Formats: sequence, structure tokens, C-alpha cells
Amino acid sequence: MEKKTAGIIIAIVIIIALIGGYVYFAHPDEITVKIGYLPSDHDSALFVAQSQKLYEAQGINVETSQFNNGGDLMTAMASSDIDIGYLGVTPALSSISKGVPIKIISGAQMEGSGIVVAKNSSINSIADLKGKKVATPGEASIQYMLLDYALNKENINISEVNPSAMKVAQMNDALRTGKLDAIVTYEPYASIATNAGYGKLLENSSEIIPDHPCCVVVASDKFIKEHPKELKSILAIHENATKYVNEHPNDAAKLLPSDIVPNATLEGQILSNINFVSGLNDSYKKSVMDFINYIVFIILKKVIFIYYFNLSYYYKSIFTNNNFNIIFL
Repeated sequence: MEKKTAGIIIAIVIIIALIGGYVYFAHPDEITVKIGYLPSDHDSALFVAQSQKLYEAQGINVETSQFNNGGDLMTAMASSDIDIGYLGVTPALSSISKGVPIKIISGAQMEGSGIVVAKNSSINSIADLKGKKVATPGEASIQYMLLDYALNKENINISEVNPSAMKVAQMNDALRTGKLDAIVTYEPYASIATNAGYGKLLENSSEIIPDHPCCVVVASDKFIKEHPKELKSILAIHENATKYVNEHPNDAAKLLPSDIVPNATLEGQILSNINFVSGLNDSYKKSVMDFINYIVFIILKKVIFIYYFNLSYYYKSIFTNNNFNIIFL
């Protein structure tokens, strides 16, 4: 009986070893890439790539982690907990300026945010936000910067709108229940509020800063250096998935996570109105640098030296030497 039991155990060990050997030799170069993202349809290319198993086709295992805002995601990247990140350009630039070893490796999409107020609100202009309760995803977010810029054009300091930071889904609930007067959020949450009837759009981000870059794809310097082959594959995957989203928005909407997209029909309409991008051509780089100039406008108007990023750092490394390498791959 003991010999029989021992034989069974040995057989099991051999089977496990054979399976392990098969997995290793069948996929000897397979690695796991940790990707961070925000709960937004701005990251549609990532979701489509996952749904269509584009990473697996290239021998790349992917572990994804959701973050409430870009600032939290950047903290994770600074701690080497994340290799690749989908997030807003503002927290990416801010982190780069603080020495976080990352690079922007591709654009993700343009515009795609909005200022939404309660349906029956008396707020009809940016100036009407003064003294109101307004929430954004956080001070590091591009939505906070857009609000700040819009208010500055009306000579209103952002401190005059009682700004608060909240999770995007909670902002919608707070607007619906009257706890907030306005929210500055990204899609699909802006459209969800207006489509459900409890919100009205005050301004699209396209009206605040036309053609502004919004979300980007970043990678850690360590990943860029140690995994150039995988990085090349990930960029190609992002490009292909982006093309699919642009060409098939209604089909792409069905591939997005249900916790982000509760209404696929509405989402298809949203996606068709967002310009998803990939790569880092000269036109895109210029849009990022123009966007930095908008932020610089705010900094100079407030007469402070450190705000969204260290200004002297950028002027020394970017504007004076005309060197993009510190920001872009």
C-alpha cells in the first residue's frame, strides 16, 4: 500500500515537472508587465488590447491595476510597482519634473473632459462657479488644471470655488444628490451625468483649451532599458488597438469594462467623438509643449515658481536646449 502511494506521488511530481517544463520552453521569453490605468474610457486602447488578447499573442503577460487618479498611479511608478501607465499628461509631466524616472512613450487621446453642473443649476458660465462647491479627481489631474485655467481667464482664483478631490464615480453621485454644484471630470462620467438627466454640460475641455492632449502612455526608464523588445510590441499593440477604437467605436464600446461603461450604446457615441491617438510624431509633441505653455501662463499669472512642475527645470532642459528627450521616449 505504501509503495502504491509513493508511486502515485512520484507520478504526480513528474507530471507537474513536465507541465512546468512545457510552459517554460513553450514561452521562454514571456514576461509579466504591470500596467496601471484610470477608470476612464480614455484608456480604451488598453481595454481593447486586453479583450482581443493582443498581449498574449505577443507572449506578454499583463497585470493591470486601477488607480483613482494620475497622481496615485505616478506614486506607484515611482515605487517601481508599475511598468506602464495610462494617465493624464499633467501628472505625467509633473512627475517627470520631480525626477520620477519615466518617459512618455505614446499619446492616448485628445480632449475628452468637461465641466458639468446640476441640471437645474443657476450656473451658466465659468464665472458663475465662484463660491460654488466643485470637485475634480485631484490636484494632480488634468481636470484640476483645466478648471484652474478656465477660472484664471475669468480672473477667479481656484480657491474661490471650494475645490475638493473625489473619486470620479462618487463625483457623479454627489452632483446628483446636490452635495456638489459642479464637477470637472473625464468621459464617460460627463456624458453619464448629462444623459441621466441630473447634469448639464457647462463647457467641454475642447472649449477651454482646443485640441489639448489629455491621456498619455508612460513607461519606467527601467522597463525601457531592460525590455526594449517588449516595449516595441506594446507600442505596436497600442497602435493597433487605437486604430480599432477609432474605426469601430460601437464595437469597441462593448469591449470596455462594465464598471466603467454601464451603457454600451451611449459609450459608442462617446468614443466616436474622442480622438484617440498613438505614437509620438512632431505634431503630437508640439501639442504637449503648447499645453505646457498654457500651464506656464497660470504659473506666471500667479507669480509662483513651483506649481504643476518645476518651471526652471523645464526651461533649462526643454526650452533652452530644445531637447525633448527628458519627456519623450
